[in-house]
Amino acid sequence: MAKSAQKPGYRCAECGWRTTKWVGRCGECQAWGTVDEEGARAGVTIVQGGATTSPAVPIGQVRAEVAAARTTGVSELDRVLGGGLVPGAVVLLAGEPGIGKSTLLLEAAARIAQRETVLYVTGEESAAQVRLRADRIGAIEANLYLAAETELSALVTHVEKVQPTLLVVDSVQTVGSAQATGVAGGVTQVREVAANLVRLAKERNMATVLVGHVTKEGSIAGPRTLEHLVDVVLNFEGDRHSRLRMVRAIKNRFGPTDEVGCFDLHERGIEGITDPSGLFVSRRSEPVPGTCVTVTVEGTRPLPAEVQALVARTEAQQPRRTSSGLDTYRVQMILAVLERRLNARLGGCDVFTATVGGIKLADPAVDLSVMLAVASAAGDKPLPPGLVALGEVGLAGELRPVKDVRRRLTEAARLGFKRALVPAGSLEDGARRRNGQRALVPVGPVAFAPGFEVVQAENVWDALTHVT
Repeated sequence: MAKSAQKPGYRCAECGWRTTKWVGRCGECQAWGTVDEEGARAGVTIVQGGATTSPAVPIGQVRAEVAAARTTGVSELDRVLGGGLVPGAVVLLAGEPGIGKSTLLLEAAARIAQRETVLYVTGEESAAQVRLRADRIGAIEANLYLAAETELSALVTHVEKVQPTLLVVDSVQTVGSAQATGVAGGVTQVREVAANLVRLAKERNMATVLVGHVTKEGSIAGPRTLEHLVDVVLNFEGDRHSRLRMVRAIKNRFGPTDEVGCFDLHERGIEGITDPSGLFVSRRSEPVPGTCVTVTVEGTRPLPAEVQALVARTEAQQPRRTSSGLDTYRVQMILAVLERRLNARLGGCDVFTATVGGIKLADPAVDLSVMLAVASAAGDKPLPPGLVALGEVGLAGELRPVKDVRRRLTEAARLGFKRALVPAGSLEDGARRRNGQRALVPVGPVAFAPGFEVVQAENVWDALTHVT
């Protein structure tokens, strides 16, 4: 009997999951359009040695100045990139449609074009449309070249003719290659285009910025390998109804990954905000119940932010718990601590929590301010004016110290706040904590700066007692 032919196998390009038949959605990582047929492997192929691009040298003889970052002319973008663009680096900038990605890159490209040659390739708009935006924001430079292309081979031809030091591709999902299957924007096409652009950037030592789309869940569209291929991944955030925009580093091989840049998007373009302190705090003449100010740290920058809470009685069987700008699960944990440790009755109430200015707070130091804001809203009593609260809340009701307390308190004192509530032991020196010595919690407030005092609390009950 003749041996039956071997059935083809299919493999997910994201997680490696295999199946005997084609499916549109991976059964392991639930990604769409990532399952492709894999060829049969007859065995291991022995690869012979080939020509090398450059000889191996001792690491001490490698010239580090070749990879020095060069400024983009936009200080807030340089902050997130770690000093500027590194020659040969590939940067992926992702964000929602209409948030200002093209405006930011066009302005940065124009400033770089004042001293170098820049090629801006647009696949979503025509050259005339980009010219209109450049006229509006004042981005007309002689060394800024513009091309409207959606074919990878034509893009490579433009690079060979212009010889730029910076290439901007807007966006990578609109560029397709005749050598790959599928339509532009598909998993196979995005992987092929990104791999060729990375190779082109490394061969020519040319900095490259790719614009990427995001899905409705907020993640970067395309295969996960796209984020692995590039050197830097930036996420453009912000509310479309607000002028404030923030660029956050998710991956950076040349700098920190916790920096954030603040921008102001207006009709004349986009402008960096060098001192964003005070943008996320409301200004009012009288204290209002349900508000509390904290200080978060984004990279090396302390940012005061206001947390607001509203507690309202409801007749519904399942009260609502809604959060905006805060971690929903962490807010639910803080509400449970309030009910269990402070006997707060929130079962028949809707609880709404939000931040001011559209900032997203994921810092554990925000826990104490959320707890005080909810307690203030539930009791309909405002907190003392000029108060800043920061600290992590544990399930047992204890307050845990957070990092960079002194830097946060210094920023709060600079902005005119008068009192801070922090966990016990926050003002200890590092030597005492490393030696395991117990914190000596002072009974009353401690003077931290002229006109600024600090109160330390061990648990949520002590913290609530101090402010009431």
